Amino acid sequence: MVAHVQWLGKRHPDLRPEALHHGLLVNDPFIHRLVGGERLLDIAEQFIGTDIALFAAHYIAKKPFTGQAVGWHQDGSYWPLVPMEVTTLWVAGTDSTVETGCMRVIAGTQNHRLLTSTDMIKMDKEDYVLSLAIHPKEIDDSKAVDIELNAGDVSIHSPLIIHGSNSNESDKWRIGLTLRYIPTTTLVEQEHHENILLRGNASPAIKNVYTKRPVFLDGGHMPFRRHEMYK
Repeated sequence: MVAHVQWLGKRHPDLRPEALHHGLLVNDPFIHRLVGGERLLDIAEQFIGTDIALFAAHYIAKKPFTGQAVGWHQDGSYWPLVPMEVTTLWVAGTDSTVETGCMRVIAGTQNHRLLTSTDMIKMDKEDYVLSLAIHPKEIDDSKAVDIELNAGDVSIHSPLIIHGSNSNESDKWRIGLTLRYIPTTTLVEQEHHENILLRGNASPAIKNVYTKRPVFLDGGHMPFRRHEMYK
């Protein structure tokens, strides 16, 4: 993951490393290999069942000293999913600590209603990853829990839990990959959005778009262990 972020950074030097979004990743063989790994799918299956697709992947990589903060939010506020059946696996590529700006959650808020864009305020994109967030005055941050992870650890969270993270003012990178897994019975109401079918079967009644298995291109993709599987 760390090597992949560095590789993407060289290919897209005008993008901040917090903004390596699904569109860059959905047809990348390395991402297909990673997100379809049995260990991650076994975790997702406990929450969403045996027919599993990936709705979105997003690297949030915070540079030393200048890594952006993420305002308080619920993931589901941004997503066109019906029903809102989805679970996020947050995979740590590096240690994610208080010092480097780890994710923080407000305990218990997964039991609250899902907020909409009208409930949020605009954020300065120079300082924050997301353009909309919950007003800090509406958050009791005394209930915030820091989710510190070692490299290779995975945390799991609901689309309803309120969470965010501070900026990275340390001298270390903080690299994480957010993976949003859905059951294939969840409809993605976004035209032409490409999902990845990973386990089980697509639902015939749900007209989601599933991307084809990518072909590894020498010079066009980052080499990784067993990339020959995608030739």
